[in-house]
Amino acid sequence: MDVKDFYYDLPQELIAQDPLEDRSSSRLLVLGKEDGSIRHEVFRNITRYLNPGDCLVINNTKVIPARLFGEREGTGATIEILLLKRKENDIWESLVKPGKKAKPGTKIIFGGGLLTGEVVDVVEDGNRLIRFSYEGIFEEILDQLGQMPLPPYITHTLQDKNRYQTVYAKYDGSAAAPTAGLHFTPELLDEIRAMGVKIAEVTLHVGLGTFRPVKVEHVQEHHMHSEYYEVTKEAAALINETKQAGGRVIAVGTTSCRTLESAAAEDGSLSAKSGWTDIFIYPGYTFKVIDALITNFHLPESTLVMLVSALAGREHIMNAYEEAVKERYRFFSFGDAMFIQ
Repeated sequence: MDVKDFYYDLPQELIAQDPLEDRSSSRLLVLGKEDGSIRHEVFRNITRYLNPGDCLVINNTKVIPARLFGEREGTGATIEILLLKRKENDIWESLVKPGKKAKPGTKIIFGGGLLTGEVVDVVEDGNRLIRFSYEGIFEEILDQLGQMPLPPYITHTLQDKNRYQTVYAKYDGSAAAPTAGLHFTPELLDEIRAMGVKIAEVTLHVGLGTFRPVKVEHVQEHHMHSEYYEVTKEAAALINETKQAGGRVIAVGTTSCRTLESAAAEDGSLSAKSGWTDIFIYPGYTFKVIDALITNFHLPESTLVMLVSALAGREHIMNAYEEAVKERYRFFSFGDAMFIQ
């Protein structure tokens, strides 16, 4: 299976640069995974496609303002840092630009000395391990100095940090938002609960690997970056009950989907579990837990297009994407949504 099989042509102007004022007013393309049927909706009408007894699974991770700009001690040269993973105490694996100058021992000053960092090691992919020093609470300093790490295809400045955060974000740890969840408002979630639809929360801290281009020719040769996930006892019980009662498990976003498929036993049952996953889902994969998926429109030739193709079939997905381009849907993180059922 070739990566180029997942290419589609996207006009640049369809890449959404700004979030809509009303989260739930995005458009929604409803795709039948069995027959490839397509309907056009508004996202808040997702309720028309949910049934009492279904279970929505949301990812409650919170994006941290992980992009920092500092000065190299001694030269004053600007250095950009993107925090990727907290390793231990105050050591973070980070992406550094320009990387060549950031050798072990390099010291970087942020915010006039509110925060300082020292490069302690160079690891896989040229990432740096940086030990931070500060007074007070790291998260508060980060909130003061850091910027939201928007994807490279978004060139506009984000006016409100909260718009790159779901309304149910709880646990700090992501370098990117689980964007399918950006369409939900508290009111819409209340309406969904009132219908008798259960909502289970899982956590997967999204890494920047989600934006990494696939550089191999054959899909099977690509290796995913690992991301930390957690499924609680309560979430596992809710999802197991749903399956046993014949309800559908609907993942909100590819991150929720990958979490459930990573944590599930072969028979599809779940128990409390946490750890690191590098699961790569592409056509040929047999889903153990999820029945349906709410997701955004993803980059051509990306692992996420491969994941949705595994659920609905490559032809149905490519046809739906072609239709979305024709109908001028908005694409990627701040764009419109798709419900595969």
